[in-house]
Amino acid sequence: MSTGRGQWLERGAAGLGLARSLVIYWRPGRQPGLRRLYGPFVRPGDLVFDVGAHVGDRTLAFAALGARVVAVEPQPLPLAWLRWLTRGQPGIHLEAVALDDRPGSARLAISRLHPTVSTLAREWRQALPERHPGFRRVRWEDGIMVPVTTLDDLIARHGVPAFCKIDVEGHEARVLAGLSQPLPALSVEFIQGALSQAEACIDRLETLAAYEYNVVAGEQRRFLWPRWRPATALPSWLQAGAAGIASGDLYARWPRPLAGSDRT
Repeated sequence: MSTGRGQWLERGAAGLGLARSLVIYWRPGRQPGLRRLYGPFVRPGDLVFDVGAHVGDRTLAFAALGARVVAVEPQPLPLAWLRWLTRGQPGIHLEAVALDDRPGSARLAISRLHPTVSTLAREWRQALPERHPGFRRVRWEDGIMVPVTTLDDLIARHGVPAFCKIDVEGHEARVLAGLSQPLPALSVEFIQGALSQAEACIDRLETLAAYEYNVVAGEQRRFLWPRWRPATALPSWLQAGAAGIASGDLYARWPRPLAGSDRT
């Protein structure tokens, strides 16, 4: 295979991966559900961080709620899509960086066909195909060096967010290690085969404040539990297998009233 032909095939695979993400995350009816989910956390004028913005479905949901959004995405192809998607929206600021526990640079492993699972987390990437059936055919063929900063640095430059979404494929605990103050509310992704990462996130958050927690399974847009739970209730649930949920998001909030929430 010639070098030129190989490059075109690589570009085609990357484009197919982006197209798959667009089909998943921009399917009809998804945006209203996201706005309902995030509405209790985000008031007009609030600042929101979307860490791991990918194709921007949550970025635009936050913006539709009236938030100023800092969207963090280091991958070149999704970043190009985000620039097009958010054109003419001055309330959305793009950060072409990854987040870690300290600033610098790092190697981002990229899956051409599954760009949503591109990651800085080497051990997570190496272990998950054996532990999670959905990852058995995932390959990380590419890798690029990307600039890295921290949540503390983003806060220093943009302000304290009312809500912070973190979805960085097994690197969530390292991202939280770069945060030295509590946030009003946030979410981190969890996945079967790497549930210890969720426990590490809870441990880190509890050094900052006494949070209460809830769960959204998969790409659903409603909370699993009718009542939010304290940190002490989460380890046993995670160690028992997180009710068999393949992946989802763990939400944390300070135990205080939020807009539109009855705290039940």
